[in-house]
Amino acid sequence: MIRSMTGFGKSECILENKKLTIEIKSLNSKQLDISTRIPSLYKSKEIEIRKFISEFLTRGKVEYCIYYENLGTEANATINQGIVTDYYKQLSNISNDLNLPVGESIMQVIMRLPDTIKIEYEELDEEEWLQIKNHTEIALKELINFREQEGIALENDIRNSIDQITSLSKKVEPFEQERIDKVKERILDNFKELDANGNFDKNRFEQELIFYIEKLDLNEEKVRLANHCKYFLDTMTDKGPAGKKLGFIAQEIGREINTMGSKANHSEIQKLVVQMKDNLEKIKEQVLNVL
Repeated sequence: MIRSMTGFGKSECILENKKLTIEIKSLNSKQLDISTRIPSLYKSKEIEIRKFISEFLTRGKVEYCIYYENLGTEANATINQGIVTDYYKQLSNISNDLNLPVGESIMQVIMRLPDTIKIEYEELDEEEWLQIKNHTEIALKELINFREQEGIALENDIRNSIDQITSLSKKVEPFEQERIDKVKERILDNFKELDANGNFDKNRFEQELIFYIEKLDLNEEKVRLANHCKYFLDTMTDKGPAGKKLGFIAQEIGREINTMGSKANHSEIQKLVVQMKDNLEKIKEQVLNVL
C-alpha cells in the first residue's frame, strides 16, 4: 500500500490560562524538510521537536506550527509608569524652554521611547512541554492517517493508468503483421526494379528483409514493458516507502514506450504510443507525491 506525501494533522490543548493549537502540514519533497513556526517560549525545544517529527516522517516538506491564545485576564506586557512619568517631565521642560505647547500627542511620542513597556517573559514548564509533545504526536498520527487515505486514491489512479498502458500495448499486435507486410511489399517492389535491370540478388533481398523485420520487431519491447508494469504494481504493495523506486521503474517503462515509438513506422501504432505516453506522464506526476 502506498502513501501520499500530502497530509494535514491538528490538535488543540488547554493549559491553565492559554490555548495551544498545533498544526502539521506536509507536501512532496525528495527528502524530509522541516520548517517551524513557534512562539519564542518554545524556541528552546525546536531541535527536539524536529527530532520527534523525524521519528514519524521520512519524506516530505513539513511545516510545524504552534498557535498561542492567551485565555487569562492579565497581560504579559505592562506600562512602566515611572519611566513614562519621567519622560513626560523631561519633554514638558524642553517644550517650555522652546515655548512650544504640550498637547496630547506627546503621549504617542513617549510610548515609542525605550523601556516604556515592560514585558514579563514566561518560563517553559516541563509539564507544559510534555502536553505539547503528546499533542504533537496526536497531530502527527492524524497526518499519517490523512496520507494513507490520500494514498488509496493515488494508488487507484496509478493502477488505472498502468492498466491503460498494458491494454494499449496489446492493441499494437494487430497492426504489426500489416506493417511487416507493407515493408516486404515495398522492398520487393524495389528489388523488382533492380531485377528488370539484371541486378537482382535473391540472397541480398532476403538479408535486407530480415534486417528490416528485426529492426521493426516490437516483441522484446512489449515483453519488457509488460514486465516493468508488473514490477511497478508489485512494488506498490511494499510496506515501506516506495516513491523513489516507483519513479525509477516509471523511467524504464518510458524507455520501452519510446523505443516502440521509434520503431512504429505505422500511424495506428504511433497513436497507441502517444496514448501510452500520456498515461505515463500522469503516473510520473502522481509518483512525485508518493512517499
